[in-house]
Amino acid sequence: MGSLAETDVLFYPDVRRDESVADDYHGVRVADPYRWLEDPDAEEVKAFVAEQVKLTDTVLQSCDVRQKMNNKITELFDYPKFECPFKRGDKYFYFHNKGLQPQSVLYAQDTLDGEAEVILDPNELSEDGTVALSVYSFSENAEFLAFGLSASGSDWVTIKVLRVATKALEPDVLCWVKFSSIAWTHDHKGFFYCRYPTPFCRKDADAGTETDLNLSQQVYYHFLGTDQSEDILCWKDSDNPKWMFGAEVTDDGKYLVLSIEEGCDPVNRLYLCELDSLPNGLQGWKGKDELLPFERLVDKFDAKYEVIANDGNVFTFRTNKNAPRYKVTRVDTRNPETWTDIIAESAKDVLDSAQCVNHQQLVVSYLSDVKHVLEVRDLEHGTLLRTLPLDIGTVSGISGRRKDAEIFYGFTSFLTPGVIYRCDLSEDSELTVFKETSVKGFDRTRFETKQVFVPSKDGTKVPMFIVARKSIALDGKHPALLYGYGGFNISITPYFSASRIVLIQHCGVIFAIANIRGGGEYGEEWHRAGSLGNKQNCFDDFQACSEYLIKEGYTQPRKLGIEGGSNGGLLVAACINQRPDLYGCALAHVGVMDMLRFHKFTIGHAWTTDYGCSEKEEEFKWLIKYSPLHNVSRPWEKPDGLGVQYPPTMLLTADHDDRVVPLHTLKLLATLQHVLIKSSKSSNQTNPIVARIDTKAGHGAGRPTKKMIDEAADRLSFFVKMTGAEWTE
Repeated sequence: MGSLAETDVLFYPDVRRDESVADDYHGVRVADPYRWLEDPDAEEVKAFVAEQVKLTDTVLQSCDVRQKMNNKITELFDYPKFECPFKRGDKYFYFHNKGLQPQSVLYAQDTLDGEAEVILDPNELSEDGTVALSVYSFSENAEFLAFGLSASGSDWVTIKVLRVATKALEPDVLCWVKFSSIAWTHDHKGFFYCRYPTPFCRKDADAGTETDLNLSQQVYYHFLGTDQSEDILCWKDSDNPKWMFGAEVTDDGKYLVLSIEEGCDPVNRLYLCELDSLPNGLQGWKGKDELLPFERLVDKFDAKYEVIANDGNVFTFRTNKNAPRYKVTRVDTRNPETWTDIIAESAKDVLDSAQCVNHQQLVVSYLSDVKHVLEVRDLEHGTLLRTLPLDIGTVSGISGRRKDAEIFYGFTSFLTPGVIYRCDLSEDSELTVFKETSVKGFDRTRFETKQVFVPSKDGTKVPMFIVARKSIALDGKHPALLYGYGGFNISITPYFSASRIVLIQHCGVIFAIANIRGGGEYGEEWHRAGSLGNKQNCFDDFQACSEYLIKEGYTQPRKLGIEGGSNGGLLVAACINQRPDLYGCALAHVGVMDMLRFHKFTIGHAWTTDYGCSEKEEEFKWLIKYSPLHNVSRPWEKPDGLGVQYPPTMLLTADHDDRVVPLHTLKLLATLQHVLIKSSKSSNQTNPIVARIDTKAGHGAGRPTKKMIDEAADRLSFFVKMTGAEWTE
């Protein structure tokens, strides 16, 4: 095994344990000796982080291919990246990164082949590229661009306004915005957005490093040119401070649609406010002490409702109401008891999205065995008009509005960096390739992708993609990296990754993605089968896919690495607790590791819909069984654990992660090091247990290119060394 040399013995820092800290969960005493690591401002916590950073640097310095990995990823990542163009006003807009720019730049063109001009370059907003564009919206006439900026990867956003013609900033600045869209009224006077009350700010602390709960989100309307203090409070719910809101304006500008969510489940309430019916409009609401008058179309959390289009009072929705794989349905709000299905639920495929284009048509995207299929259908009856050609992979974006006959959509796959297609639906024209990306030094014909279906512990067939060099010998000698997520109804579909191509191309690694239960790959039933009391199915599925790779000769345990982020970080940590013998390396990014206390920090309360909550006895019993923090044990002390230890493990987090706060990683890191190494007189644990703790970074979104490359090079060179992979040019 390619672990650390005998001369590279690691000296783990001594970490204080406070054995007096414990909680009583329904009569069960659970110790929490590292509770003090929950305070990001404490000097002792800062010292702990500094010591762990030194330890990890020692390990990374021993990874011989680290610089080669960084150089090759940088080289391969240096290709032009385009997002689908979209039309606003009389211009086309699109995002583009020339290759290694920290952030993508917003451009505009008068025509598709016209000269491009820069509208907004986030790279000019910070020296190190850590200020990112996280949300944006053009006014209906494209005179103004409202955009939200986040700093250092935090979820907190500051909204500003740009006058498009002059590229000059307006005086408007809106703070304490989080998890919000921007929805303009069609008179171009202002927009709706969501914010939280101004939090208690710690002295000299950056926003995004706090752990306080995010409660009492509210919907506001902002008039251009006014101070935020004058914004109109449109909606709040003091009785339900954990509820979250989304506001959008319908295509005809007549309605404000309010979506209310109680967590991360695909269910919502849906209220409508007819803007034209407001006496004196929104201006007349200034200074009023009452909320906007909403009609409660759906007032219970029984399904998900997404507005596709409306014709006056008649609304068309994508929904999972009595349809776990989704359908399209319609209702006249004057007769809200009668709903008519327009596109029935598919027997197998998931209706992933639907949007109205070309006045009376729908572009419908289905997920069929984790691969996208695109169709054009009639809005009125749902009749299939045509199927748009698509390779095996992922639709990475669709642009086009109801008024637009011209649509664009992007495509990517494991071996396709990016293609953007254009289609003019008014002429029933053939599809054309608008832009196709090529990557210097990458020849896709040398590699292949296959999909297999692996029986899990209970017999459920779990899809898994495998990407490798062509015609490899299935002799079990290859290093392999298995990625998974399995939660929150999120589907992991094929996508291009320069860093993983480097692994496959230069280290002979086999890469695989396991589409385990808990995700949305087969609709709400698949999601439910991996959430709440069924969460163990996620780990069983992932372990079954691991065993398949070994059984079929792709790899062997000491050469098999596993990787996942966020809920996937939880997945990885739970699996090394349950089956440390099965893996040769573990990479757990920004994971939810303390399943008993996650709901007490920032937005963690929203995840109880997927995990449950330790404050309820039945749900505590689910959580304590797999919580990574509470299930670390010495495998060599078990009857069948002779010679078994935890695989080399790297936990990853960042100081501005205010989604899954760093305390999760810090507490698990201290626990792993204590249980496996520091407290064991005869420890078998020689494999390293370390953490990569980044600064000026968050949960992942908005990271500048260099930070992405540096992190990839560090974690993948660690994987290469620990699994004994060999570098070849």
